[in-house]
Formats: sequence, structure tokens, C-alpha cells
Amino acid sequence: MTTPKALRMPPLTQTAEGRERRVGVEIEFSGLTIAETADLVRGVLFGEEGGELFHPGRYEIALRGDPAGDWAVELDFAFLKSMGRRERVEDDFGGAVEGFAEDLLRMIAERIVPVEVVSPPLPMSRLGECNALIERLRAAGARGTADDPTYAFGMQLNPEVPATDVDTLRQYLQAFLCLEDWLRERVAMDLTRRLTFFADPFPKGYVRTTVAPGYLPARAGLIDDYLHANPTRNRALDLLPLFAHLDPERVRARVKDERIKPRPTFHYRLPNSEIDRPDWDLGVPWDDWLVVERLAADPVRLERLCATYNAYLNDPLGRLTGDWKQECQQWLSENSLL
Repeated sequence: MTTPKALRMPPLTQTAEGRERRVGVEIEFSGLTIAETADLVRGVLFGEEGGELFHPGRYEIALRGDPAGDWAVELDFAFLKSMGRRERVEDDFGGAVEGFAEDLLRMIAERIVPVEVVSPPLPMSRLGECNALIERLRAAGARGTADDPTYAFGMQLNPEVPATDVDTLRQYLQAFLCLEDWLRERVAMDLTRRLTFFADPFPKGYVRTTVAPGYLPARAGLIDDYLHANPTRNRALDLLPLFAHLDPERVRARVKDERIKPRPTFHYRLPNSEIDRPDWDLGVPWDDWLVVERLAADPVRLERLCATYNAYLNDPLGRLTGDWKQECQQWLSENSLL
């Protein structure tokens, strides 16, 4: 494998324990089967002889042998995956009907449901390897969300938090809330993904409260405020996995969703998958996320932008005649955060 191009790094590259921060990457696409994709992932990571393919079910393949953990290649359809984990028995009427239903569901799903590659938590210094994989997948015929009006394919990033103290968590959340409108403009989210409410904006009432001067809750208060306003995974920055890792009972008491996987990461769900575009790779959404990282790591500038955004949100005339996305772009440029 050729040496991958290094990606730019955030100001905080280590955890509070002094370990290199990690990032999980998820990318969705069509145009390739699960088996074809797994073979390509294996070739990029290990060459043709390395790694081991394991089949948890008929619609998912795990690739073992990476010190960071297992890679997953799967059809992104939880119900069909659950069927695929059961042994097929078609020697009676009930089994035959279930087998027919599974085959019909599979044929429908393969037209509209993406294949998804899910990396293990990779050290940040290894993120460039994802670009080598994207290049190989594109060359093999992978297609992104713009290829068909029915597609709603995304790329999701799961950056590990540098620390779990309340100030760090609040600063990242505030940074994202200040930048969300600007990020949405940058991403130009696919229409189908917007219509399916894949990553809804944070409610402006919650944003106004959270970026207000003097918002300094304890960690339990930060989590409670979030859960009260956002009891859903469908946010551009989904903090439920992080909060479920930090305080599982508090999250379970408010949100009943088995899809929430506790982990010490931010779950950035906004970017489209544009894998078929020759000029697109992980660096495009990653560079946008780095603006959040830089702002969160600079409390003085963050406090200034929060105050500016809070004033904008509390000025009805300014909201009617102004454009926060443009103001934010200008502010970021003037403060050397781009």
C-alpha cells in the first residue's frame, strides 16, 4: 500500500491520560457488494494474504487483524442484519415463508440501503489510510449519495474526546452550536438526507441557553439539559453515545434506543458521502471538523463567539435581516481559525 497522505491534526491530539486520540470512521455507498467491499478493505489494509474475514451474519463481514480492532462491512439495515444472524431453516412451511420474506427484503434493501464500512477507533495519525481505502473503493465503482435521488448516504466521524471534564465537554458543545449553521452550508447536505431528518439542527431555544454567558453547569446538569432538549440520535452532533458512556443510567432513563452505543466520542453525523467525486476524501469533512476542534481548544475566542452568537439569536431584527453563516465565516477568517 502506498504511504497515505497525512491529514491535518487538531490542537489536542492526546487524551488526558497521554494516549493518542482515536477516531472512528463510517462511510456509506452503493455500487459494490458486501463481499467485494470486504475484499477491497482487506487488500488496502493487509494486502491479499493478511487479515481474516469473519461472517457474523449473511449481511455483515468483520475484518480481523488490525491492532486498532475489527473493521466491519455491512448492509446498513438493522432488521435485515438481525435476520441474517439466524440460521435459515426452510424444511417446513414457516421456514420457507420466512426465507422468502428475507430474500424479498434483501432485494429491496440492496436497491436503496447502503453498504457501510465502519473502522475501529483509529489513532489520528492513521486517518490517512482511510483516503487510500476511499480511492480504491471509488476506482472499483462505489457511488455516493448524489448518484440517485433516493440515496441518503453519509460519512460519520467519531473523534475521541480529549478529556471528560465538564469544561471540555461544554466547550466542544458550544463550539459546535456556534458553527452548526456554517457547517451545514459547507456540507450542503443532500436533500434526501434532510427530508429523512437524518441529522436535525439543534433547537434554537436550546442553543440560546447553551451559548449564553454564564452557562456553566455541572456535568450532570449539562447532560440533563441536553437530554431534555435532544432525546434523539438525530442531531448533527449526537452526544448520546458519549453521555451513555459517562452516565448510562441518566441516559437510559430518558432515551429508549438500543442503537445508542456507549463510547467516549463525539458522533459527527453531518457530512454527505461523496465517494464517487474524484476531489473528495476524508480530508473534506475532517477539515471542517477541525474548525470545531480549534475553537473548542481556545476558550477566549470561544467565549467571544458565544457572546456574539447569543446577541444575534436574541435580536429578532438582526436574525431577520442578517446571515449568521456569513458572519461566522468572516469571524473565523478574522480569527485565523480556518
